[in-house]
Amino acid sequence: MHALRPLHDLIAAHVLAAERLHGDDTTVPILAKGRTATGRIWTYVRDDRPFGGPSPPAALYYASPDRTAEQPEAHLKDWAGILQADAYSGYGRLYAAGRSPGPLTQALCWVHSKRKFFELADIAKNARRGKSAASISPMALEAVKRIDALFAIERETHGLPAADRLAIRLERSTPLLADFEGWMRTERARLSRHADVAKAMDSMLIRWDAFTRFTTDGRICLSNNAAERALRGIALGRRSWTFAGSQRGADHCAFMLTMIATAKLNDIDPHAWLAGVLARIADMPQARLSELVPWNWAVATHQDQAVAA
Repeated sequence: MHALRPLHDLIAAHVLAAERLHGDDTTVPILAKGRTATGRIWTYVRDDRPFGGPSPPAALYYASPDRTAEQPEAHLKDWAGILQADAYSGYGRLYAAGRSPGPLTQALCWVHSKRKFFELADIAKNARRGKSAASISPMALEAVKRIDALFAIERETHGLPAADRLAIRLERSTPLLADFEGWMRTERARLSRHADVAKAMDSMLIRWDAFTRFTTDGRICLSNNAAERALRGIALGRRSWTFAGSQRGADHCAFMLTMIATAKLNDIDPHAWLAGVLARIADMPQARLSELVPWNWAVATHQDQAVAA
């Protein structure tokens, strides 16, 4: 790891130079004093491809023993920009007006909100439950259909420049959003506050500005899928490796995840890249270390293949 530290730092600097980041976290068991404590792995993903940005994608990971607000505040202490994330309250102080170097712009994930409605309108799941199934919520089903219509428009804008994405949203998505908000407020007024579908509506309506911010900036995505994908391997891997042996072990895990995930995001085989880097980095001048980061390695590899052909 010591040999790879300079490359890790270059990747971290690249991620934290982004104008927009996807952020998320997941649990990781950490062995501590004879028992396992529930720690976290956090990720921040830079991916400008949805709005046609030229910068290569990269992912940065951190490990922590808890999920307190101090963790994301420390990770992003020198960064300001758009944070695409869920509604986790621990991000709250990052959006404060007096924050230095500036408040982050909150952009919430429509997939998270759709999931709450979908669970109340999952016809297939209810069919499997048989007689014990709860009744399907017509309002939840209607909400899912309205959210799906927004995502259908978004699929057409993927990869377009931010200005073009924004123009399409203003023309086609804004009217759908106005209708959706009006429908939710009307139906919500008829519901008990204890109703599950009312809770799903309230979750969106009290944060409506953050949910609709994608109609003010073409760089913002509707979903936080980039960060969720970056954590999927950890969620699957927990069944195999059981726990991190210590906080130091969890930190090492986060370090290597940064390297491996960034290589994958740039369509590079992590094993081949790391083997090549370790063979070259000891003799590489400091001024040329950037040649070894995955996105530059990818360019060099393609050039070598072209010459060989």
